[in-house]
Amino acid sequence: MDTVIARLGKPHGIKGEFTVEVRTDRPEERLTPGSTYATDPDIGPLTLKSARWHRDRLLLAFDEVPDRNRAEEIRNTLILADQDDDDEDTDAWYLDDLIGLKVYENDALVGEIVDVTNGTAQDLLHMKHTAGHVVLIPFVTAIVPEVDIETGRIDVTPPAGLLDAE
Repeated sequence: MDTVIARLGKPHGIKGEFTVEVRTDRPEERLTPGSTYATDPDIGPLTLKSARWHRDRLLLAFDEVPDRNRAEEIRNTLILADQDDDDEDTDAWYLDDLIGLKVYENDALVGEIVDVTNGTAQDLLHMKHTAGHVVLIPFVTAIVPEVDIETGRIDVTPPAGLLDAE
């Protein structure tokens, strides 16, 4: 089974490099030069030429992308890799698995996860509150101590006022 490990963002420079939205906890292990990746949509395999950090953004270049024009054409393509046994981390979830989970505070339903933003320091859960507004919840153990994909439930212990913000 393939898993999404990155999304190609906007081109960087004129030589076909991309900014990347990283979707793996181990980019240094999963995005290594010389490796070949499947793509979604399928534009054919891409072979990683280089990977480097520029400030807080990962930049990737591929053998099959010679210039900025081609980079612009395939922007937003997802980079896929085989799921390996190391991916079976009990404290890790695929972003798509979190969307749709019900959110509870002290056993009271407070909302549902409608989106997830993958951040460099931490991810943000976008919760549609039962009152109608969307709340951004930092996806850290102190605030989200329990995630149960099988039962479709997330328990939260938010700081005062977090869920009330409109």
